[in-house]
Amino acid sequence: MSVAPFLDIQGLTVRFGGLTAVNELSFQVQPGTIHALIGPNGAGKSTTFNCISRYYQPSGGRILLQGQEISHLPASRMASLGVARTFQNLELFNELSVFENVLLGCHAHGTRTLGAFLSRPSAEIRDFVDSLIDRVGLLHERQTLACELDFGHQKLLEIARALAIKPRLLLLDEPAAGLRNRDIESLDQLLTKLARDDGITVLLVEHVMQLVMSISDHITVMSFGEKIAEGTPQQIGKDPRVIEAYLGKGAAHE
Repeated sequence: MSVAPFLDIQGLTVRFGGLTAVNELSFQVQPGTIHALIGPNGAGKSTTFNCISRYYQPSGGRILLQGQEISHLPASRMASLGVARTFQNLELFNELSVFENVLLGCHAHGTRTLGAFLSRPSAEIRDFVDSLIDRVGLLHERQTLACELDFGHQKLLEIARALAIKPRLLLLDEPAAGLRNRDIESLDQLLTKLARDDGITVLLVEHVMQLVMSISDHITVMSFGEKIAEGTPQQIGKDPRVIEAYLGKGAAHE
C-alpha cells in the first residue's frame, strides 16, 4: 500500500505582475524523508518555499499538508501545524543569547505573554531548550550572543530555533550556504538524524551539491520556474536536462 505524501504541491503558479516566477509546479514530499529542491539562481525555489510557508500567496494551484489544503492560510498558522523554516538571510536576534534565541522559538506553542515567557521559563522548557542547543553542538555557546557566533554556528542556531516548535515539516532555505567543509559535515549528520531518528520531514533548497547528493532521498529540479527533472540523487546526477541547466548544452552533450 502506497504512503500518502506529507506535502503535496499541485500545479503551483506564482506571478508577479507580468513575470511568472513559478509555473504549474507539482511534486510530492514523502513523510520522514529529506527532499531537495534545487536549480540555478532564479529558478523559483525560494518563491516556492515562500508559498509553502505562506509568506506568498500563489496565483494558482494547491498546497496540501497531510491532505489538508493550506494554500489560503496565514503564515501565523504554520507553527501550529508543525511547519518551521529557516531563511537564506539569517533571521536571528543578534543581541540575545543562544539560549534566548531558541527559547523564543518555544513561545509559538505558549499562552503566556512573550515578556513573561522569556523572563520566567519553566524548568521543563529550559531543559528542552538546552537539549536542542546540545543537539546542534552549541551547548558550550549557550550564553553567547548570537552576533558573536561565527557564521556556521549562526546557521546551526537558526535550525535549533526552528526545532523549538517541534516541527513535523522543516523547510531549510540554503542551510549550507557559506559553511566550511567541517560545518557541512556536521549539518549532514544533524539533518540525517532529524529525518531518520525523529521522523521529521525535511524539504531543503540548496546549492551545495555535496550536501544535496549525500543526504537527499529525492530531488526535484527547477529551471526558469518549472520542474525539469525529479528522482533519486543517482538519477539526477546523470540527467542531461539537469546538467544542461547548470552547465549549458555543451556539457550536457559531452
